[in-house]
Amino acid sequence: MDQEVRERFRYFLKDSVRQTIDFYETDQNRGVAPPPVEKPYSPAAERIELVPLADLHDISAVTVFTAIANRRSRRAFLPEALSLKELSFLLWATQGIRKTAGPGTAFRTVPSAGCRHAIETYLAVFNIMGLKEGLYRYLPIEHQLLLVAQPTDLPELVSRAALGQEFTGKSAVTFIWTAVPYRMEWRYDIAAHKVIALDAGHICQNLYTACEAVHSGTCAVAAYDQGLMDRLLGVDGQEEFTIYLAPVGKVPKGRS
Repeated sequence: MDQEVRERFRYFLKDSVRQTIDFYETDQNRGVAPPPVEKPYSPAAERIELVPLADLHDISAVTVFTAIANRRSRRAFLPEALSLKELSFLLWATQGIRKTAGPGTAFRTVPSAGCRHAIETYLAVFNIMGLKEGLYRYLPIEHQLLLVAQPTDLPELVSRAALGQEFTGKSAVTFIWTAVPYRMEWRYDIAAHKVIALDAGHICQNLYTACEAVHSGTCAVAAYDQGLMDRLLGVDGQEEFTIYLAPVGKVPKGRS
């Protein structure tokens, strides 16, 4: 690869861009209202109640030390369903809201630059007790699932969009995260994009740890067909697009 091209792409990892921005001219400082904490949805859409936080405290006896020590990338899963309670816990652990702090701002279980939280969580559900196979979106404010679509051959569609990585369609559920970049750009302009990627990493690491707590496994996946995955989710690829995914399934207890 040409060195000049390398340097151009490496620039994305640096914070030098911040010195080029007039932050008095960001939409936030110009008085533009912040974008909403979550994407709007039709009131007529089918929604599923998740297990509330108050009922999740007994979900696991695994210590934080053990969960971190056992963390692995796992690509083989047992043909065993996850319970709705376990899924509720994983969603709360990765994007749960602890407190709202005004329009466009909410404190969650994961850190985010400027508390902007530019990530949306979609689920390709294959084997969750009490849920139909299909695509769902997590509504963190309501702690509910929104049914997005029920395409036929969903496991095959997910695997194909993940460049043939078949384990992404052989899980109990595959988390698919999208970025809504304007949520971060509203505050940080073109300095937003590095921290959106960092935020996605925070979320996936919480998923790894939470999976270990419920005797499940996951594997972060950053290789996928952008167009296929975006079309599968029904997002436009510009104002919202896929950024990361991670299949989750049961693994044998005690496996190291």
